Amino acid sequence: MQSYDVIIIGAGAAGLMAAIAAGKRGRSVLLIDHARAAGEKIRISGGGRCNFTNLRAAPANFLSRNPHFCVSALKRFTQRDFIALVERYGIAYHEKTLGQLFCDGSSKQIVSMLLEECRNASVTLWTATRVVGKIRKQADGFSLTVERDGEPHHLSCTSLVIASGGPSIPKMGATGFGYDLARQFGLKVVEPRPALVPLTFDDATLAKLKHLAGVSLDVVVSCGKTGFAEALLFTHRGLSGPAILQISSYWREGQEIGIDLLPGSDAFALLKQARSERPKQELKSILSDLLPKRLAQHIVGDLEASEKPGSFSRIADLSDRKLRRVADALNNWRVLPKGTEGFRTAEVTIGGVDTDELSSKTFEAKRVPGLYFIGEVVDVTGHLGGYNFQWAWASGFAAGQYL
Repeated sequence: MQSYDVIIIGAGAAGLMAAIAAGKRGRSVLLIDHARAAGEKIRISGGGRCNFTNLRAAPANFLSRNPHFCVSALKRFTQRDFIALVERYGIAYHEKTLGQLFCDGSSKQIVSMLLEECRNASVTLWTATRVVGKIRKQADGFSLTVERDGEPHHLSCTSLVIASGGPSIPKMGATGFGYDLARQFGLKVVEPRPALVPLTFDDATLAKLKHLAGVSLDVVVSCGKTGFAEALLFTHRGLSGPAILQISSYWREGQEIGIDLLPGSDAFALLKQARSERPKQELKSILSDLLPKRLAQHIVGDLEASEKPGSFSRIADLSDRKLRRVADALNNWRVLPKGTEGFRTAEVTIGGVDTDELSSKTFEAKRVPGLYFIGEVVDVTGHLGGYNFQWAWASGFAAGQYL
């Protein structure tokens, strides 16, 4: 049986960071992953350029049943700490929008950086390695069996770290392994669901909106008291784009979302002004100056469908009541999604191992000494824009100080 101080399951962002932190403390570390290469989600992220953190990262950018759980780790390893590491390796980067930092070159640079840090910390990395059978608790740690190159390896460790992520993007091999293990040891799991994911419509709504597929514009999308000002994209299935991905983390089945198609503008005031200054113009022409043409025509057609053809044509003929109806469609368009595209396209998973079960300082399970959960497998989910990577770096680093 091969023994290590620390075995980490999952060589993604959190697992790599925990391995580095523990290795630098002189611990013997084995990092394993079922994929053929480490950091695969890092590699594909950000269109291949890796949105590796966000200048604005703060606890308010994270969702959890316990919103205070993330505070300690985020303070101990900040976005500035990760940026310093990136700069030390001479990796060029830029801010895209809203504090989002991307590599100028390739996301592979981030993976290479982390692997070099692992080598410097004497971390042993096994890829194409999967856990077989049950992981067992022993008096002085854990025992497990893994299969590598068709051969079984019997392992033991003092500290076992689960950094296996959630089931988002199953084509990358994502599974609910971490949740199953948590339940095996009697830990509570907040029901996982897709997050940062496109929303879908029912067949009837799709039939009305399918001609808008490909239309994109900047909007404010809201659900309840939460709203995001970013781009929206109409698709063949429903709605996508950054604003929709953001609100999907807050949306629950049966809820409407509100879409302000003219953020920062009073649509009623604009329409009254147009009626005064351009009375001979058609409403659809006026709206086409404010919105993509196909969307402007759709709004007029939808309004007329509730009355009669031509009832919303020349703007001079529209009463204040009708102008207010148009304004509502522009500033507060209400949409009822049917669902989401699911884990297949979700960027992350919301929910996971209940934070009540873990120490916010060490990430150790309170009832299972030596067992740690970090990264996406924990019930902490960031907004779109590099926040989830920052959570991975921070939680991995924090746990690594105690392994």
